[in-house]
Amino acid sequence: MSHAITDSMTMIGRSIRLGRRNVDTLIMSIVLPLLMMALFVYVFGGAIDTGTQYINYVVPGIILLCTGYGAASTAMSVADDMNSGMIDRLRSMPIRSFAVLTGHVTASVARNALSTTIVVGAAVAMGFRPSASPLEWVAAAGLLLLYVLALSWLAAGLGSVAKSVESASALSFFMLFLPYLSSAFVPTDTMPSFLRGVSEHQPITPVIETVRGLLTGTPIGDKGWIALAWSVGLLVASFIVATALYRRRVND
Repeated sequence: MSHAITDSMTMIGRSIRLGRRNVDTLIMSIVLPLLMMALFVYVFGGAIDTGTQYINYVVPGIILLCTGYGAASTAMSVADDMNSGMIDRLRSMPIRSFAVLTGHVTASVARNALSTTIVVGAAVAMGFRPSASPLEWVAAAGLLLLYVLALSWLAAGLGSVAKSVESASALSFFMLFLPYLSSAFVPTDTMPSFLRGVSEHQPITPVIETVRGLLTGTPIGDKGWIALAWSVGLLVASFIVATALYRRRVND
């Protein structure tokens, strides 16, 4: 057990150091969501009726957009390791295989924590006024952590099977696209009926609605339990699939 923890900590440290070297990727995963937030708030916000100040509505969606960019970066980092010969070198060392993915996933969580903090700080400067109590902040952070872990393990699985960094980027595109088919930017009841069904029954929408409700006081209803079920289910499934795909690829 102690060796497993040591191996994981070693790979976590390696992934974080690699992240610090790839500053351009980190900057893009923060700058692009900030630009999207400014675009929607200052350009489109006045034309979108959400029943509340638009910036209070859109911030949870921007936070989830950050998780998509972070997950795509994770998929590409894992793919780079898988195809650059790094895994072959690690196999010659007494390091447990799951520690490699654990390192990438933990680094992804750290990047998302940083980007979320910056986005929320920028949103406050732009007029975002959350009404959440300390307990509601903790609940929102906990749900986001679960979702980020789930998405990061899914990204690690995609990176494990990708034949190149470019193909990992292509495979993870849906993580960037799904927030646009959710309630992130507009209420689902304003969408055409064929899109509304997709939007209301995908995992991102209940997570966004729950975070929005916790931070701004809008009604949550049963969305909280649905978001929790999606996040936990996706986390368990992604972890199992990612570790299986990684081991199969390494043992080929």
